[in-house]
Amino acid sequence: MSDEIVVSSNIQTVRRRTSPAFDRGFRFASYGSALVVLAVLAGIIGTMIYGGWPAFQEFGFGFITSSVWNVGADQYGAWVAITGTLTSALIALVIGVPVSIGIAIFLTQLCPPWLRRPVSTTIELLAAVPSIIYGMWGLFVFAPLFANYVQIPLTTLVEGMPILGTVLYARVPSGVGMLTAGIILAIMIIPFIASITRDMLDQIPSILRESAYGIGCTTWEVVRYVLLPQAGVSIIGAIMLGLGRALGETMAVTFVIGNANRLSLSLFDPSSTIASRIANEFNEASGMQMNALLALGCILFVVTFIVLALARLLIARVQTR
Repeated sequence: MSDEIVVSSNIQTVRRRTSPAFDRGFRFASYGSALVVLAVLAGIIGTMIYGGWPAFQEFGFGFITSSVWNVGADQYGAWVAITGTLTSALIALVIGVPVSIGIAIFLTQLCPPWLRRPVSTTIELLAAVPSIIYGMWGLFVFAPLFANYVQIPLTTLVEGMPILGTVLYARVPSGVGMLTAGIILAIMIIPFIASITRDMLDQIPSILRESAYGIGCTTWEVVRYVLLPQAGVSIIGAIMLGLGRALGETMAVTFVIGNANRLSLSLFDPSSTIASRIANEFNEASGMQMNALLALGCILFVVTFIVLALARLLIARVQTR
């Protein structure tokens, strides 16, 4: 009771000392901070639209649906880069999300106390590794191993099969390609999703776990029916954060995806993403090629915006249940 009285008296003292001018200044500073973010976003959007408009005007909607990218003939299409971006991000989510949630569950429910801090620190350190390091490791270490121990054996095994013979067939088993890029992206997004999910699971009141264990639930039942529903909205937000990282990743993907303007049903074939194409060609681009690259940036922005909007709708739907 005495603590509440002291806090109340301190608040009253601060309110007497605070002038209306200070309160107005604080309000304007808060508004200004929000407006700065909006102004920067509007500037980025305006620059991308202004730079990419000649490409949209020249090629129309065909710029999105065309798979041609011929610098010599000044013919450009974004479809290969768009499909490469979405496919690599989807592969990263399929691989990274279950691993991330498994790590978070292990750290919060099953990990011995002496092992929790080392594992948590290791996961956080993975998030601090620069993307170019992931790319170099993927190109010089992972890709040769992936070619020798995965691509070549699988190609030999599935050759001639109806569906697997297309999806898992490598015409040139070099180790680089769409699946390699997806695996590297999965490794990169795991620290973000795992860390946020772990923090959310830690914040769930322990009485919920203890009550579930008290009525005879197993660890799996506690996780499935208590923890995951309680942290579902936060986990979706973490997954969308990882997806945003996967969609916009540049250097790591540029190293390992092969950078080929090719549409292929095989996950082992080289391809390209919007970010990797911009990184490869921006320094030497001019004229319509530069406009096409800026138009690709606009498309990437729109794709990311759509993904975030869908995430908001999904979170709102989960919250209303």
